Amino acid sequence: MKSHTVEKIGGTSMSDYAAVRDNIIFHKQAAREGYQRIFVVSAYGGVTDLLLEHKKSDKAGVYASFAGAEDGSVWRDKMARLRAKLVSINYELFGETPLCQMADRFIGDRLDEAEQTLNDLESVCQHGHFDLSDHLMTVREMMASLGEAHSAWNMAQLLKRDGINAVFVDLTGWNAEKHLSLDERIESAFKDIDLANCLPIATGYAHCTEGLMQTFDRGYSEMVFSRVAVLTEAREAIIHKEYHLSSADPRLVGVDNAVPIGRTNYDVADQLANLGMEAIHPKAAKGLRQQRLPLRVMNTFEPDHAGTLITAEYVSEKPCVEIIAGRQNVYALEFFDQDMMGSMSRYGRELLAIIERFKVPLITKDNNANTLTHYMAANLKTIKRLQKAIQEQFPGCEMSLKKVAIVSAIGSDMQVPGILAQTVNALAEAKISVLALQQSMRQVDIQFIVSDEDYDLAVQSLHRSLIEVHNHGEAICAA
Repeated sequence: MKSHTVEKIGGTSMSDYAAVRDNIIFHKQAAREGYQRIFVVSAYGGVTDLLLEHKKSDKAGVYASFAGAEDGSVWRDKMARLRAKLVSINYELFGETPLCQMADRFIGDRLDEAEQTLNDLESVCQHGHFDLSDHLMTVREMMASLGEAHSAWNMAQLLKRDGINAVFVDLTGWNAEKHLSLDERIESAFKDIDLANCLPIATGYAHCTEGLMQTFDRGYSEMVFSRVAVLTEAREAIIHKEYHLSSADPRLVGVDNAVPIGRTNYDVADQLANLGMEAIHPKAAKGLRQQRLPLRVMNTFEPDHAGTLITAEYVSEKPCVEIIAGRQNVYALEFFDQDMMGSMSRYGRELLAIIERFKVPLITKDNNANTLTHYMAANLKTIKRLQKAIQEQFPGCEMSLKKVAIVSAIGSDMQVPGILAQTVNALAEAKISVLALQQSMRQVDIQFIVSDEDYDLAVQSLHRSLIEVHNHGEAICAA
């Protein structure tokens, strides 16, 4: 095991260079360690939305406009807006200096090449022998790579200006002579870097034969970060975010009531990912867990706080709830068929096959003798198409659809006597009806299905009942 750390900086943090420099790079604790650090950086906040599509609203960026618009002027207009945004970021960071001109040339050249590629592809696909859909994933990867190349190049130059021997590590494969696997790309990029004397700033996107976005889509930077940590044999992996991994969303329960978790395990991280609240993508965490490599989540704006340490073996000394998390805008599709009795496995397989065909994320499911309910995160249009396909395959079934929310109490060890009654009572006192609930024998989470409009109140009620009453202080368990 080596002595260095591998650290990922999120997009919101990247947008505040002064905070990154002072709270992460130059922070007193880090300064004692010298270099011995590798940084994997995300695109600046909001840039990937402009490159692809908005993560929450699905508003089209350059890629989505190119993939879906018949009128080529739409994506070209989006490309012009993107270019203006990236140039404005450069000006904010560098001012009217020669470095700003260099930054504009660097990203400008890549934007020019990307735009020319889209023009050529649009032209060739007008011929009947070429289908645009065959090339869209490659286009998506190309566009995504621009955001991380922009931020990583800029950060390396800014740190050089400020006295750090930083080096830009381009994993995007831009104009590369041959295709490499992800591990080969990383190993090749870092083989000649002396971590004792320089600070690598690597792109959060890496081009590879596996095609990261096919599996991870917008979570690709976490996989790159994870593999860099594993392959370079880091002593610790660190993620810098604009907030702590806390006992609940501070916007819902109040900043003064939310408590950093401090310590937890990868099992808890998986439960959070299932609810769309990723500390790290489960497949990215897999490599860290297998290597027994600890992951620390830190708040960029509170550098003196140790953050939350995630390890494979951690279990809280005393059973407790560590976090209240959840997800709104979930669709519960209840499937009833009298003939299901005795054939649950067959029905389950066939229904899951349809769900997978429509690529609908499945959060959880429950069943009884003749009913299966799937809780899914997708837009209503897709859910309706899914429902129609199920009806065609099972014409005698009955289905109902309801928009709900899932609220979950999660912890590394929740074998607390009476906890189920305590949670149900907390929701009942808030006059919230529990539509369904699940508690597995693994004792790491309890999921409550409630009406979508009750989500905020449910989180607040459970947090008061299960966490705030214990007065944890600076962390539920000190890291």
